[in-house]
Amino acid sequence: MEPFNRKNHWENIYATKSFEEVSWYQPKPETSLEFIERLNLNKDAAIIDIGGGDSFLVDFLLKSGYKNLTVLDISEKAIQRAKKRLGKKAQKVKWVVSDITEFEPDEKYDAWHDRAAFHFLTHDKDVKKYVETAKKSIQADGFLFIGVFSENGPKKCSGIEIRQYSEESLSAIFENSFEKTESFKTDHKTPFNTIQNFVFAGFRNL
Repeated sequence: MEPFNRKNHWENIYATKSFEEVSWYQPKPETSLEFIERLNLNKDAAIIDIGGGDSFLVDFLLKSGYKNLTVLDISEKAIQRAKKRLGKKAQKVKWVVSDITEFEPDEKYDAWHDRAAFHFLTHDKDVKKYVETAKKSIQADGFLFIGVFSENGPKKCSGIEIRQYSEESLSAIFENSFEKTESFKTDHKTPFNTIQNFVFAGFRNL
């Protein structure tokens, strides 16, 4: 049996399913938008969306006037779909095709957003690399906002295993490098009318 290829898996997902056929679809990512609004960032603040795929978060941030946006995803097809949807507005966004564990940023970010990418990292070495990358990529006093499946959420997504977290275990991953500012649980209703329970947590770079 060939080893699992994470990139090939996601390229296939985005090649074969519309955004309304995937469980993470949100017509308006309200939880993420509310967090970013609470930060009261300048409109030229650098914001990166990790695992953004063809999420609509970037659409709403552009509409709100943010001018320095980056979307990272392992799937080139996902990013192509987002660009096509945005049309000329896509030129206002920096697009990065990369596995987050291999990402080498060339700038510092004021806000790092990740909804449902981090929990796909099931190996400790990948989790460690993620934290290290976030730490060096976020400005001093910058923010990290992360959402993952809770212990009451699914154990798999898109056919592959994820790592579930409680508020405490998620905080423990980042607490040596970041100061926690908030954490909470919330339900996400999928396009298939099922419920997924998420843990969200916000952190400030020390």
